[in-house]
Amino acid sequence: MNMRTDSSVQKMLKPYKDSMVTGMSLVVATLEKDLEKNQPECTLGNFMADAIYTMAQKKYGIIPDAAFMNYGGIRLPSIKAGIITRGKIYELFPFDNILVLVKIKGSILQQFLDHISSRGGWPVAGITMQIRDKKAINVMIGGVKIDTDKEYIIAIGDYTANGGDDATMLKGLPQINNGYLMRDALLDYASSLKTINVQLEKRVRNVE
Repeated sequence: MNMRTDSSVQKMLKPYKDSMVTGMSLVVATLEKDLEKNQPECTLGNFMADAIYTMAQKKYGIIPDAAFMNYGGIRLPSIKAGIITRGKIYELFPFDNILVLVKIKGSILQQFLDHISSRGGWPVAGITMQIRDKKAINVMIGGVKIDTDKEYIIAIGDYTANGGDDATMLKGLPQINNGYLMRDALLDYASSLKTINVQLEKRVRNVE
């Protein structure tokens, strides 16, 4: 391709590039204090898990019993207080994973909780638990002790739901999938809040 042709292509693409840059700089919310990534619980993870939990309900019309965010999917170590742009959400979660609902028996859910406990703890919403010897104990869902015979509905990314992050116990379980992206859930949730203030709530704790 000669320089003249290359220049004409760049000129043709410039409006699209400018539009994308403008879109990424769009302010979606204001953050009152820094969000941090850490285990077993962190403010950045709580924000993301709450987004998954809340937006799953709005987009599916079903209130999930719990929501989960895989820790490895959090791609920023922190977000500083101040404005949050669309681009920052893309940096935080650059993947096109879909938010799905999974029907899961309590006994299998316990296996999953043990799995994430062995990984140091993942962000959760709608559930509290403690980690001892890499196992999940004192699990409470909606304030009620987990029932291994009960069927629950959890909100989670399709990557993990399909066995990613070695969550093989989830693979093959019934799913509800409407194509709603997890990244859009973060954007929509942040936009609905306008001002974000996240606390540590002892959702997941290490105990002796």
